[in-house]
Amino acid sequence: QIAFSNETEGHRFLNRGPLTVSDFADYQQKLLAHNVVLDREERKSKILEEAQKISHTYNCNLLEDRGLLEEVAGLVEWPVVLSGAFDEAFLEVPKEVLIASMKEHQKYFSMLDQDGKLANRFVVVANKPDNAGVIVAGNEKVLKARLSDAKFFWDQDLKVTLESRLPKLEAITFHEKLGTVAQKADRMKALAALFAPQVGADVADAERAAVLCKADLVSEMVFEFPEVQGLMGYEYALKQGEKAEVAQAIADHYSPAGPSDDCPSAPVGVALALADKIDTLAGFFAIDLKPTGSKDPFALRRAALGVIRLILENDLRFDLEGAFVQAVKLHGQDCDVSEILSFIDDRLKVSMKDQGFRHDMIDAVFAQAEGDDLQQKVARLKAICSFLDTQDGEQLMAAYRRAVNIVRAEEKKEGKGFDGHLNEGLFSEYEEGALFEVLEKVRLDIDPSLRAQDYEKAMSVMITLRSPLDAFFEKVIVNDNNPDVRVNRLRLLANIRSTMDQVADFSKIEG
Repeated sequence: QIAFSNETEGHRFLNRGPLTVSDFADYQQKLLAHNVVLDREERKSKILEEAQKISHTYNCNLLEDRGLLEEVAGLVEWPVVLSGAFDEAFLEVPKEVLIASMKEHQKYFSMLDQDGKLANRFVVVANKPDNAGVIVAGNEKVLKARLSDAKFFWDQDLKVTLESRLPKLEAITFHEKLGTVAQKADRMKALAALFAPQVGADVADAERAAVLCKADLVSEMVFEFPEVQGLMGYEYALKQGEKAEVAQAIADHYSPAGPSDDCPSAPVGVALALADKIDTLAGFFAIDLKPTGSKDPFALRRAALGVIRLILENDLRFDLEGAFVQAVKLHGQDCDVSEILSFIDDRLKVSMKDQGFRHDMIDAVFAQAEGDDLQQKVARLKAICSFLDTQDGEQLMAAYRRAVNIVRAEEKKEGKGFDGHLNEGLFSEYEEGALFEVLEKVRLDIDPSLRAQDYEKAMSVMITLRSPLDAFFEKVIVNDNNPDVRVNRLRLLANIRSTMDQVADFSKIEG
């Protein structure tokens, strides 16, 4: 049991001893008077403001890091922001390694010079204001040892080529049922060659990047700093004379690793990044290790979102189904690829919701947009949202709902559908013929628009139904006493439903 009372203590070094408080305001005031900034956001603000101010005194910019700021703010009660330096000779090591070393091991913020290059200075947050000089000197001494290790790893790694490291990948298990990392790289090579023509990449470059992309995993540097995998492969590849396109693809192939991560755009990098993620998705689905509920131990949702972003942000017309069919074959497994495509669709729906699209409009589009063309699904969704955001769109939707409700009620009553051929000879009202005439024109015009995936044009064609459909409801009684006339009118409305539903299942849109 933990006893509690109205007593607390101040700063653990500067003002130890019991403090008696009467209420929260008194609690906050007395802690502040005894060197404790109680509010976390206030501590964060103070750290960030002072760190930026110090950076500017050295004509540098602070490399801001929200995650590090959150962590450091939880380590101090009375933040005191100081700055130290390290030997410029360490700047020979790639900046990503230096930044990672300062962040992960020492909780330091880095500085960038005016050209965006890493400066040989750092920001450290202490927990008390006295002996600042001693604190800085001590941190500089510790950092020198850390960076000396990093430089040693860098120098040692450069003595060995990436290619000579490849045999070691055979000893690293990717997954017990999916083989080694070396086998994954082999599969990625085959996939990258397949994808390269679709993304405008050179096949030989894509294959070379795939061969080398995992080699840095057995380097000294990545063993010490796993977060720089890929980036070190890039640095080593350049140092060893590989083409710039190949080196950049090695750096890019893990990306995008999250929603805020930059998406590769260079063709070779796109081909390799797709190969990496598609191989992973195909493999784990094939051995039935799919995400369930909130559990996703192999980050397959992230991999799927990566595939989506690579395709959409690079405006690719990509054979996704064919890609997964081939990936499953390379694993030597049997898997229903449609299940993987459904998983991709589900992640696309979530992504669209996150971007502000309404769930009912997303459902309406995905109910009709078959196939694996992600670009056309997004284009269709955007066109429909723009269309329904207009007065004409709203009015046509109102008329559509009225038509569908009438047809559905009669279909339910009679237990049969009313889709079928219309008999123009049964039209007894002008508005029937006028609506039919416009509907026939819409049918002719909408097909080429849909084939061309020009959904804005398709919606503009469809809007011509609004006026004659409104007039029809004003003048025509659908349930006529003549049963043949009644059925013909129901078929007219059913044909309007089926024509409009070629673009999306508008019945799913909430009104």
